[in-house]
Amino acid sequence: MVKIGIIGGSGLDNPDILKNAKDVKVKTPYGNPSSPLKTGKIGGVEVVILARHGREHTIPPTHVNSRANIHALKKVGCTHIIATTAVGSLREEIGRGDLVIVDQFIDFTRLRRVSFRDSFEPHKPLHCSMAEPFDKKLRELLIKGCKELKLKHHAKGTVITIEGTRFSTKAESHMFRQWGADVINMSTAPECGLANEAGMPYAAVAMSTDYDCWREGEEPVTWEAVLKIFSENVDKVIKLLLATIPKVK
Repeated sequence: MVKIGIIGGSGLDNPDILKNAKDVKVKTPYGNPSSPLKTGKIGGVEVVILARHGREHTIPPTHVNSRANIHALKKVGCTHIIATTAVGSLREEIGRGDLVIVDQFIDFTRLRRVSFRDSFEPHKPLHCSMAEPFDKKLRELLIKGCKELKLKHHAKGTVITIEGTRFSTKAESHMFRQWGADVINMSTAPECGLANEAGMPYAAVAMSTDYDCWREGEEPVTWEAVLKIFSENVDKVIKLLLATIPKVK
């Protein structure tokens, strides 16, 4: 049976979104997840919502316990994960409020726990393939949903994930563009990698909120600016989730 885990936060705790909602607390071998799990249904499908940074947004990006978050979702029976994330645009054509259904990541984090495997059994190393980290079927459903809802979107893109809490320097921002990254955030790569290791199909809806600091004539990104654009456009993400989740098989 399909059960969708949603990792995100702002706007997704709206009681109108989730039917028969209730909170569930879960413990894991990796510590506590970022928030209690809110369970309920969307279009008849079982859904579990987890607030990545805590419900009051108290957990900085580098300190998000992604191992506990992914493990908790798997423990309660989630079969798929759809993540939502605010990103900075590294491309002229990706404007504020645009959605990007990312298909690749570059992990530029240095301080995260990015594997569940702290050791191997003797002579039995286990390594996880990551050539195509985002699930193709979930991505196709999200892209189709964007088209049906007439949402401005980009059907693919590479996200680079950096440590937080600081934003990029101009030198870094230009370097990331040269590396082939299209958008930048502080969350997706470790989370996606762990989901793959756990055998859970994972896709991410990225919302562009700013132009980082590479674009001439633009003010460098600030948290206030990110929050403003995200708040103005979060309804797009909610509509996309409501349209897509009932179609997941």
